[in-house]
Amino acid sequence: MTETTRTPVDFWFDPLCPWAWMTSRWMGEVEQHRPVDVTWHVLSLSVLNEGRDLPDSYRDLMDRGWGPARVVTAALAAHGQEVVKPLYDALGTRIHPGGNKDFPEVIREALAEVGLPAELAAAAETDAHDEAMRASTQRALDLVGDDVGVPVIAVNGRAFFGPVVSPAPKGEDALRLWDGALLLSGYDGFFELKRSRDVDPIFD
Repeated sequence: MTETTRTPVDFWFDPLCPWAWMTSRWMGEVEQHRPVDVTWHVLSLSVLNEGRDLPDSYRDLMDRGWGPARVVTAALAAHGQEVVKPLYDALGTRIHPGGNKDFPEVIREALAEVGLPAELAAAAETDAHDEAMRASTQRALDLVGDDVGVPVIAVNGRAFFGPVVSPAPKGEDALRLWDGALLLSGYDGFFELKRSRDVDPIFD
């Protein structure tokens, strides 16, 4: 690939997921040093977990998780793709390294930071954009399969779940991981590489 060749990348996230957040920080590092153009999409964990038997604490999180994902979807519909990543950054910074789980407050502050209308916060409490959010979620699942969560990354029509990393690698480490992920995902017979997590998300 020449330096003038741009590679389109699709990245699906849920604002609630700390692991998607870690991977998105890595993806930002890759964007600075590889000729990639990333398009950011919502994969709603609340949609994904509808009707599933979940522990009470996780069910509560999924019930509250509709709000942030709905607001991102509403912002996309009203203001275009260019606002998705800045809004995700503003939401995620508050939820993950900031530790703020008051989602209405997080949404209000994030919209203000990005310069989006405060009225968009109302989308969190309605299903007006759920059809679009479900469609975005389904597009990722159509590419990668049903037994995954977030993040999902698609490159050249091939999608994979992950990588799940902590902390998010930087510099040459980030680029080596990117090159390795592309190598694995480009092989038709490759499906899974996994080990148990022994650290929590390390935010820095």
